[in-house]
Amino acid sequence: MTLVTADDLLTRARAGDGDAFRDLTEPHLRELRVHCYRMLGSMQDAEDALQDTLLAAWQGLHGFEGRSSVRTWLYRVATNRCLNVRRSAARRKAEEWRIPGVTPPEPTSLGEVAWLEPFPDALLDASVAPPGPESHYEQKEAISIAFITALQLLPPRQVAVLILRDVLGFHADEVADMLETTVDSVNGALKRARSSLRRAVPSAADITPPIAGSRSEADTVARFVAAYEAGDVRAVIRLLTADVFMSMPPMALEYRGREIVGEFCALLFASGRAIRLVPTRANGQPAFGIYTRTADGSAVGTGLMVIELAGDRVAAMNRFESRMLSLFGLPPALD
Repeated sequence: MTLVTADDLLTRARAGDGDAFRDLTEPHLRELRVHCYRMLGSMQDAEDALQDTLLAAWQGLHGFEGRSSVRTWLYRVATNRCLNVRRSAARRKAEEWRIPGVTPPEPTSLGEVAWLEPFPDALLDASVAPPGPESHYEQKEAISIAFITALQLLPPRQVAVLILRDVLGFHADEVADMLETTVDSVNGALKRARSSLRRAVPSAADITPPIAGSRSEADTVARFVAAYEAGDVRAVIRLLTADVFMSMPPMALEYRGREIVGEFCALLFASGRAIRLVPTRANGQPAFGIYTRTADGSAVGTGLMVIELAGDRVAAMNRFESRMLSLFGLPPALD
C-alpha cells in the first residue's frame, strides 16, 4: 500500500483534485469549527466562516508557499475570515421579550452579546492536535459559555491574538505572520486582552465545577431537573449560588443573584406550564432541551438551557432559542 503524504495531497490539490483537497483539510475541520466559534460566539456564524475558509483556501492554494504547516495556514485563513465577520456591521441585534403571558422582572443588566449560541459537546473532538506549549487555558475552560461571552466583548484583533496565543499555543512570531503584523503588536494586544479577560471571567478558584460525567455532577443535575420539572421554586433556589447568573440570548435581559433569578423562575412556574428537561451537553457543561406541555398533551420544544455548576450548586443558567435543539439532535416535540 502506497503511503500518501501531505505533500502528495497538496500537489494533487494544486492541480485541481478536489478529493485531494478534501483529504488535506478534513483532519482539521473540527478544530477549525471550534476556532471559528470561539472567535464569533455563534454556531451559525462559525459554520458560515468555516465554509468561507475552505473556499478561500481552495482558491488560494497556489499562494500557499509551504513555509508553515497546512494546519497553521488554515488557521491563518480562518482567523482572517472571522475577523472580517467581527468587523461587519451586520451582526444580529438583540430581540424583544416575547414569552406570552409572562412579564419579566426588571433585569439586573442588559447583555451586549445578543447573538451568543451554545456549542454541542458532540462536535468537540479530543483527538485534535493538542495546544502548543504556550497555551494558558485548559480546553474545557476555553469553551465555557462565560469564556466565549467574554471573548465577544474584546476588540476583534485582541480576540484573535488571545485565542491563537493563550488557547491554541501558537508562538508570537507565528501569530504575527498570520495577522500580518509585528511581534510587538501581538504582545501588546495579548497583554490588553488578558487584562480585560481577567476582569470578565471568574478565576478557576472561584468556579470549581465537578468533573464532567462524575457522580457529583450527576447528583446535582438530577436534583436540578427534579426541582425544575416539579416547578418547585424553593428547591431550585436552594440549588443556586448567591451570585447565580441568568441570560437568555438573543434577548438582552440578564439577571444576577439568587433572589431575582428565583423570582424569574417563579414567574415561569406560575404560568402553569408543565416542563420537561431532556439532558444533553454544551460547551463542556450540562445542558437540557426544554419542552413545554401544551393543551393537547404534546410537549413542544421551547428552548435549550446550559447550566454552569460550582461545586454542588448552579452558578449560571443560560437559555437559548428552540432552534438550537436540532443542533443537539433533539426533536422539535416529544411524544
